[in-house]
Amino acid sequence: MDMKATDPALKMRFEDMTEWDVRVQLAAAYRLVAHYGWDDLVFTHLSARVPGPEHHFLLNPYGMMFHEITASSLVKVDKDGNPVDGNGKINPAGFTIHSAVHMAREKAGAVMHLHEPNGVAVSAQKDGLLPLSQTAMLCLPHLSSHEYEGVALNLDERERLIRDLGDKDMMLLWNHGVLTVGETVAQCFGNLYFLSKACEIQVRAGHGPYHLPSKAAIETTATQSKDGLGRAGNLAWPALIRLLDERHPGFRD
Repeated sequence: MDMKATDPALKMRFEDMTEWDVRVQLAAAYRLVAHYGWDDLVFTHLSARVPGPEHHFLLNPYGMMFHEITASSLVKVDKDGNPVDGNGKINPAGFTIHSAVHMAREKAGAVMHLHEPNGVAVSAQKDGLLPLSQTAMLCLPHLSSHEYEGVALNLDERERLIRDLGDKDMMLLWNHGVLTVGETVAQCFGNLYFLSKACEIQVRAGHGPYHLPSKAAIETTATQSKDGLGRAGNLAWPALIRLLDERHPGFRD
């Protein structure tokens, strides 16, 4: 599938076409978040690491709606938050959260953070995500949590966030939302989709009483999910791109 820009003039801005591919993939993820209604005006953020030794990564320009994001509108920043390429400012809280993960985990190709209402609702419940559905049971082995410390403007929080994330690829940010990590944009979005779906199911289930699966079933599902949900994200990604091309074209610009 051709993920390149259709305008040669835009392509010439980037010496490394691999960076352009990542830009297109990340722009697609922004459009998909908008498609599913998970966005929060111009707030929250998705990022992707730019290939290369510089440890640069891409973020959305602060002030654009997610359905407006294109490959060329993304802002490339360095590890200190200084723009390297792209116009516009970035969300300072977005830099704090995303720089923490990109700096600490070499294989963190993409990081996604949402304030989607179902995720926030579950993050406000005392016991967090419960094994109420197959989707939740697939997510739970990969889920960590992090206490709320206020709007993420304090760079010191990065150490605690990374400590709490550990080697997991999903995180419940208490009273705040959700965060996912992936080696690629497709994997990260797959993790985000399943975690968001698990939270939605829990909210729809109400306050119980619940029918809980057996401990053996929970353990079996955990074993079955040991490779993570990245494969599912990769499998679904081409179909998601086709969906965007049909309903929300323009992300490649």
